[in-house]
Amino acid sequence: MDFLSVYLGNVVMMIVGVVLILLAVKKGYEPLLLIPIGFGAILVNIPYGELMEVGGFLRYLYDYGIITELFPILIFIGIGAMLDFTPLFERPWYLLITIPAHLGIPLTMLLALSLGLDPGTAASIGIIGAMDGPTAIFVTSRYARELLGPVTVAAYTYISVVPILQVPLSKILLSKKERLTRMEYKPASFPRTVKIVFPLLVTLTIGVLAPKGLPLIGALMFGNFLKEVGIVERLAKSAQNELSNIVTLLLGITIGGTMIAEKFLNIVTLMVFGFGVVAFIIDLSCGLLAAKLAYYVTGGKINPLIGATGISAFPMAARTAHLIARQEDPDNWILMQAMAANTGGQITSVIAGAVVLSLLPILFQL
Repeated sequence: MDFLSVYLGNVVMMIVGVVLILLAVKKGYEPLLLIPIGFGAILVNIPYGELMEVGGFLRYLYDYGIITELFPILIFIGIGAMLDFTPLFERPWYLLITIPAHLGIPLTMLLALSLGLDPGTAASIGIIGAMDGPTAIFVTSRYARELLGPVTVAAYTYISVVPILQVPLSKILLSKKERLTRMEYKPASFPRTVKIVFPLLVTLTIGVLAPKGLPLIGALMFGNFLKEVGIVERLAKSAQNELSNIVTLLLGITIGGTMIAEKFLNIVTLMVFGFGVVAFIIDLSCGLLAAKLAYYVTGGKINPLIGATGISAFPMAARTAHLIARQEDPDNWILMQAMAANTGGQITSVIAGAVVLSLLPILFQL
């Protein structure tokens, strides 16, 4: 009986791996990560393979890439090198909308704590609400390594299906009149100096206010600095392409390697996925309601649809908001405004992770 239950679990997890691959191949859901994660889950659940045991290649990747927190930090360098903050510079006050759009993190943490989970586990579950895979991995590797598999799979799977939640919530919480709002767009140019100084200023500010999150924000802004400084194009392109691709590949298959049947198939994994949905719904709802408030404060000059883009699901959330607006009115273009808020959400999600990393040890003596 024991034998059958063990191997039945392995079969279930290999099926999960196949499902993740199919979601990536057939539906296009985060293929760069779900394919290696799914394949890693299949590999690690083949009996007697021992790929996560001492000496196994997945164990080496886990020890030197995840436990050391190296992989998520390197990913952030690549993300930073891809980001263009120009739309945000045009409307910096959009950052105010991105703050409520991350309330899913503390509220989900409080809910998890109220159900008796320890602070480290609650933080690792709540950080799914950052809607940012590398941030979720970084925080979870610090406080609940045993949850790396479910947290990562939940984060990336839910990020890939953000429109499934964003579309109905936008229509439930916003009136047709609000969704029809047109926004003026006046492109502006900024001196190169502003683009160069910005990542340095953000790094210094967050480093002082939330130093535990400095590896995250520092890596993100370093990547952006490489892009904007203009004289190290080779490094910037390497960060965007070779570095991002290699680390994404290794990170994905390593996370898949943590999805061992006996550690993944339990009630805690179900709680992770359940809390992840809660965090995402709270994020999107709070962002939409914050933008709805901005709509009335500005006398109807803000389309509240952009509130759902104040998250880190970039650029999917921005594109979805734009598509909703165009479904209501084919001539209504809010893409650039949505991209501005979505870019701000990238920064806010990392800041949220930095705040969690800095405050949790103080509040709970971890």
